[in-house]
Amino acid sequence: MDRTSDRTAQDGPPHLEVSAVSLSAAVLSAAGPSPSPSPTPSAPTVPSLREAHESATNAAGWVEENWSTWLAIGLRVLLIVVIAVVLRAVVRRAISKFIERMNRRTGTSGGTALSGLLVNAERRRQRSEAIGSVLRSVASFLILGTAALMVLGTFQINLAPLLASAGVAGVAIGFGARNLVTDFLSGVFMILEDQYGVGDSIDAGVASGEVIEVGLRVTKLRGADGEIWYVRNGEVKRIGNLSQGWSTAGVDVTVRSDENLDKVKETLTAVGERMSKEEPWNEMLWGPIEILGLDSVLLDSMVVRVSAKTMPGKSLTVERELRWRIKRAFDAAGIAIVGGATVPLEGAPAAADPTAGVAAPSAYASTVSPQSIAASPIPPPSTSK
Repeated sequence: MDRTSDRTAQDGPPHLEVSAVSLSAAVLSAAGPSPSPSPTPSAPTVPSLREAHESATNAAGWVEENWSTWLAIGLRVLLIVVIAVVLRAVVRRAISKFIERMNRRTGTSGGTALSGLLVNAERRRQRSEAIGSVLRSVASFLILGTAALMVLGTFQINLAPLLASAGVAGVAIGFGARNLVTDFLSGVFMILEDQYGVGDSIDAGVASGEVIEVGLRVTKLRGADGEIWYVRNGEVKRIGNLSQGWSTAGVDVTVRSDENLDKVKETLTAVGERMSKEEPWNEMLWGPIEILGLDSVLLDSMVVRVSAKTMPGKSLTVERELRWRIKRAFDAAGIAIVGGATVPLEGAPAAADPTAGVAAPSAYASTVSPQSIAASPIPPPSTSK
């Protein structure tokens, strides 16, 4: 009995479960089809722990494989940049030292040709600044440009298209801005050759005056009437510098042909000696006033040439003062200065009037005068009906 009850206890629940399931299925089939549930929004797929582990493993493997390459590239770029910066600083400092040494050398060298060219401190300063600026700019462009190309080459970038494009762009800019390039290059060579500087009086062909500013593209001149000329360096074909070295003051004295030459020479010599001993002319005159002799001899006059070596840019001032003194000395000595129109000699007969032998114009020369009208032929009668 115990076995029967145990089997019954073991077999009972399955039969009850089957009956319950069959009953619920019958009820649902009788009630009709159940409505389908409304679709719910799908939740974002969250990567599993296994996928995250695989992604991290792949990234770590890629980094482990390429870290040495990237480290080498980074160190190479850093080394290129450091070398370029240090080299640029060293070159710029060397250029500055060279310019300073050149200024000191030109300032202490006296009596040489170079000291005659550099006439004042402002000129030396501007010239040295311009030369230093050009050299530093060229050095910086070359060093930094080369470093940039090396950095791009480190990243395995093909530089051939870049260089070709830069070459084409350079040619196009060169053709389009050739006047600007010409002005710049002319200014660079003008400064390097020290053709003129601040304070010089120059004749540039297109304009003349005193140089007040020197640039790489434009030179500013102050004209005789106070106007300012802006002269492009590329337009200057010739330069006449009146302030380098020394100038020459020349005065032509025209006297009558019957004057005593010894007396004229003594008077001019006395004027020159007196002027050479007075202030401020003794500083402007860099040599004695010389009587060069007769420059020309005409029938009724002769020209005596007087010359003197002067300070640069002071020749006109010396010439005006010398003429003033010569005129006063000649008046005191009784020597007449002639010039311009021909001056007749004393006692010589006056020249005859060239129009004295010319007859008066005829009345027949005018077509409206009564004589011309009376002498004109009578027109023939008209034959037209």
